[in-house]
Amino acid sequence: MPTVLVVDAANVVGSRPDGWWKDRAGAARRLHEGLAVADTPYDEVVLVLEGAAKGGVRPGRDGHLRTVHAPRSGDDTIVAEARAAAERGDRVTVVTADRMLQARVQGLGAIALGPSWLLDQLD
Repeated sequence: MPTVLVVDAANVVGSRPDGWWKDRAGAARRLHEGLAVADTPYDEVVLVLEGAAKGGVRPGRDGHLRTVHAPRSGDDTIVAEARAAAERGDRVTVVTADRMLQARVQGLGAIALGPSWLLDQLD
């Protein structure tokens, strides 16, 4: 069964007070670069970007990593990505600190983990 990791970039980037708010596009690019080389057990990693962060990484596939630009709400895009993967029969994990979003994706059968889990994987 394929595994998919959906990443709420805004929550992951925002979990570290490293000045990301001064350069949202650069912070998104650094997260993308970390995910691109990370050794994770997931078949696909989906990085969801919204707002100014979209300027840091173009949408599309880079090996096992796929970047998605949210047209409006990042949360709605994350739910849509999780739903599509679950409907294909994939095992889905979503990384976000947003409790409401966690509840929404858990309702689809996804596992929800916090940003610190992902950042530990990237360090």
